Amino acid sequence: MVKGMEFLKDEGGQGAAEYILLFGGVIAIAIGSLLIYNAYFQDNLHISASQDINTVRGSTKNV
Repeated sequence: MVKGMEFLKDEGGQGAAEYILLFGGVIAIAIGSLLIYNAYFQDNLHISASQDINTVRGSTKNV
């Protein structure tokens, strides 16, 4: 066997690299979710629950 090809047998760091990729992916998904969550609530700051319930109550009186 060729001496230069012995490095192909070295798989000691593969498990650690897979864990790093896994946790990196989880962190990326968590950050993306937080950004979407934050953007959703910034776009809906004008929503008022008390105004909405008064509108619903007013529309049911007409029925």
